[in-house]
Amino acid sequence: MTARRGLVILFVADVLSAVGSRISMVAIPWLVLVTTGSAARMGLVAAVEMVPYIVASIMAGPLIDSLGPRRTSVLANLTSAVAVAAIAATTSLGFGALLALVALAGALRGAADRSKDLLVRPMAEAAEVELIRITSLHEAFARGATLLGAPLAGLLIYWTDAASVLWIDAVTFVICGLLVSAFVHPPQVPIDAIRGKYFRSLAEGFSFVRRDELLATMLITTFTINIFASASTAVFIPVWVADELGSPAGLGLTLGAFSAGALLGSIAFAVLATKVPRYLTFAIGAFVGGSPRLLVLGLSDHLALVMVVTFLSGIGIAAINPVFGAALYEHVPKHLQARVIGLVAATSFAGLPLGALLAGELVSVFGLTPALIASGIACLLVSSYPLIRRGPGKVLDTRAPVEAR
Repeated sequence: MTARRGLVILFVADVLSAVGSRISMVAIPWLVLVTTGSAARMGLVAAVEMVPYIVASIMAGPLIDSLGPRRTSVLANLTSAVAVAAIAATTSLGFGALLALVALAGALRGAADRSKDLLVRPMAEAAEVELIRITSLHEAFARGATLLGAPLAGLLIYWTDAASVLWIDAVTFVICGLLVSAFVHPPQVPIDAIRGKYFRSLAEGFSFVRRDELLATMLITTFTINIFASASTAVFIPVWVADELGSPAGLGLTLGAFSAGALLGSIAFAVLATKVPRYLTFAIGAFVGGSPRLLVLGLSDHLALVMVVTFLSGIGIAAINPVFGAALYEHVPKHLQARVIGLVAATSFAGLPLGALLAGELVSVFGLTPALIASGIACLLVSSYPLIRRGPGKVLDTRAPVEAR
């Protein structure tokens, strides 16, 4: 019972952290906009928060091995609270100081998230809960946090102001740190960490991912899907709505259709996770969740059709993260998980800013329709590979229950 309680509280802390992160992703750029009046600086501060997050996800692995994931999680959450509170309290220090604090907060959040990821496997094993069940539930709640966090941030900013909202975000980090410290006690598992040889330790994680066909296939697919998902949300859909519909209502409906599909798909997969073949589910989800939503924008000007296809793409994409997450926990040796999971998470996230930049350039150079068709074909080719190349899936599906084979 104690192990299950600890797992539930870890889950609660992770979801609370996700909501807080979504709030800060809205509140910090808004704070910059109202204090500087510059949209360019608003975009810059968003990038400055994301890049250290990605770098820290990779670089924190050996440190997590040395300190332990629980201790790292507590320290990273509490120091994140201090960094976010400093952003709220010291806006008068100038834009340069704000950028430094935002970068620090992003890096600490990356370390906090990766350390919580490393607590999932030992806590789930102690509680005797299947990892695929945990990763599928996590995806469902993460989607819910995404839907809740941004509008909640907007309401809180409306009721108070951006600085006050950041104080609330700082409190969420404190709560997460205290919850993990008080209730999450994973079994002590000896880790063969390479102390004092930081870069050699990192290199082991890179080498494992490069050699492992299953993880390499899933990582390339996820990275590509993230590129085009970001391209759709940030550029393709807004430009298509402006050109074809001329009404911002279409933007909300299209983005809402994808979010609704992703949330529904996450809930459905949480129910069916132990009953379906994992690799095949991942491959079909990538195929459905990627190129169709791009191609329908390039080939149709009917909002209803776009919404239906986008909704189905959202359902498909919901299966990718839970299956990939379970593969990482079950397939990667325990002594390499901090480094491998950090590398995989950072590489996957790197597709998000890249996608927005790439889509903007493609539309500027070639126009919207050619950019959509070319992107849809490129995404189709990459997302078809897991379906064609079924070999790696045997490793993953042999870990599934008998009824899922």
